[in-house]
Amino acid sequence: MKPVIALVGRPNVGKSTLFNRLTKSRDAIVHDLPGVTRDRHYGEGRQGERSFIAIDTGGFEPGAEGVYVEMARQAEQAIAEADAVILVVDTRVGPTPADRAIAEKLRRLATPRYLAVNKSEGMLGDVAVAEFHALGIGHPAAISAAHGEGVRELMDLVLEKFPADGEAEEADQGHPRVAIVGRPNVGKSTLVNALVGEERVIAFDQPGTTRDPIEVPFERAGRRYTLIDTAGVRRRGRTGTPVEFFSIVKALQAIEAANVAILLLDARDGVTEQDAHVAGYILERGRAVVIALNKWDAADGAARERIKAEVAWKLVFLNFAESHQISAKEGKGLAQLMRAVDGAYAAAMARMPTPKLTRAVAAAVEKQAPPKRGQFRPKMRYAHQGGINPPRIIIHGSALDHVPDSYKRYLEGFLRDTFKLHGTPMRVEFRTGRNPYVKTTAKKTARRR
Repeated sequence: MKPVIALVGRPNVGKSTLFNRLTKSRDAIVHDLPGVTRDRHYGEGRQGERSFIAIDTGGFEPGAEGVYVEMARQAEQAIAEADAVILVVDTRVGPTPADRAIAEKLRRLATPRYLAVNKSEGMLGDVAVAEFHALGIGHPAAISAAHGEGVRELMDLVLEKFPADGEAEEADQGHPRVAIVGRPNVGKSTLVNALVGEERVIAFDQPGTTRDPIEVPFERAGRRYTLIDTAGVRRRGRTGTPVEFFSIVKALQAIEAANVAILLLDARDGVTEQDAHVAGYILERGRAVVIALNKWDAADGAARERIKAEVAWKLVFLNFAESHQISAKEGKGLAQLMRAVDGAYAAAMARMPTPKLTRAVAAAVEKQAPPKRGQFRPKMRYAHQGGINPPRIIIHGSALDHVPDSYKRYLEGFLRDTFKLHGTPMRVEFRTGRNPYVKTTAKKTARRR
């Protein structure tokens, strides 16, 4: 098993910057504002012959209230999961009471712990770390997460007790990656915790609690999944603080990285303008989708009827998606929801042989031929699949640039029903081949003249 390395420390000492460097990614939000990272955030890293899993955590805040208490609890859970812990401190600030409180917690652990004195660029190593020996958790290592100075040496020390990688592990394939998306405070984190069966992400009654997309692997009924809990997506232009803007970017990236999106709506509120924009983001990226009407048990009869009607007409562009009533808080309706996710995933990843596709297009044309435009009537000769997630079908023929959008939608519906591609959008594209006789005819006409 890959060793798990937890990065802990008070807010704004550079944990997320170090996480990004270790994982060679920009998965964690980096912003010069305390408290940006709140949940545990996982990423894979490699140093030489050793690979590892890094956990970025929110900051410990002694005496904090509200969501900062939850942040501290998430960090403590990450420490409990870790094979080694790196305490990150800020050399420019020097040891603080919060640093001492965290160090005291770590000294009680049997887990190996290390001290990274960050933001040490331009300073002599001994000078940068001198004050931090008093924390009592080993020899301080001077690093600069932003510039990479000292990071390799630190990780060599952290990883030296773990065995080098053996045979390459099989790629993590063949299971759905599911992004749970929606506007703020509709219950996304509560749904993740209900599905996983433990409190893996913070569920706090305050909009915008989740900021980074958090990946959570789990099994249900013998099937593997990776859930992605995302920040609440808001409409462009109404993003508020810079941190919130970056959170939205991460949510959109999570949608793009997923196979299936669960669009979570609040049954009490109906379909809002923000909900419709979130749905639009999913469709733009061609992701399979299941609509979940959350807090169904808390909605009265009028609210239930209203949201059913609004899903039908405000989200008509998602008419291929199944809709399910759930209560994430009470754990109701989750089995049916996940069966719909399985179906949508299977449809998004479906493979369709060229002969079957060509016969299906011929059957569609026989049932309803494309309309004639002027002297041209489009002719469809054969079709093949051009991609998955979403399924992309390419139809070849002549004069296909004259096919109207209404007929294209007819073809999409026909092919969806034929191949049972429910729960996923489709892409039908036309390729018009050149008429080989056009040039010859033109030459003959010229000679006659």
